[in-house]
Amino acid sequence: MVEFFWQYSTEIVFLHVLSAVIWVGGMVIMRFAAHHSFLELEPPLRLARTAHALKRLFAIVVPFVIILIVTAVIMSVGWGFREAAVDTTGNVISETAYTLYNLVHVKEVIWMVMAANLTVMILRRNRAQRFIDAGDFPSAAKALGMIGKYMVPVNIALGTAAIYLGVVLRYSHT
Repeated sequence: MVEFFWQYSTEIVFLHVLSAVIWVGGMVIMRFAAHHSFLELEPPLRLARTAHALKRLFAIVVPFVIILIVTAVIMSVGWGFREAAVDTTGNVISETAYTLYNLVHVKEVIWMVMAANLTVMILRRNRAQRFIDAGDFPSAAKALGMIGKYMVPVNIALGTAAIYLGVVLRYSHT
């Protein structure tokens, strides 16, 4: 995988950064631009439009989430964070490299938590759609409200932190 990474490192890093930008950027746009526009609509229409917009957003970001996770693993192995940090018996070679190696894991955990949160958001959106279809607007509002009020902002904060860690890790190799 190391050879593959170095042969395609520019493309892999580009896909990784693009995936992060689309995922986090999509959530920022949804939360801070679209959300406020939806508030101007009457509740039944607001709920339907919000559910539809989330469905489209999730359809766009899910492939990029997969690309992001795959490229993260390829970069982690390709850049040799583990080999620089510990020897074959697990002894620390360099404290600085070991810290960076641990940051790789922190960043990967952040993306995985975000992916789990996204999965729950998709399930909540689908449940809200069933409530909308049944005319149960209070239940739909409750399901969608959690997404906009808590889940998306959490993922925006986590994604921003992961992007920052990505910059730190990338420039540790220059």
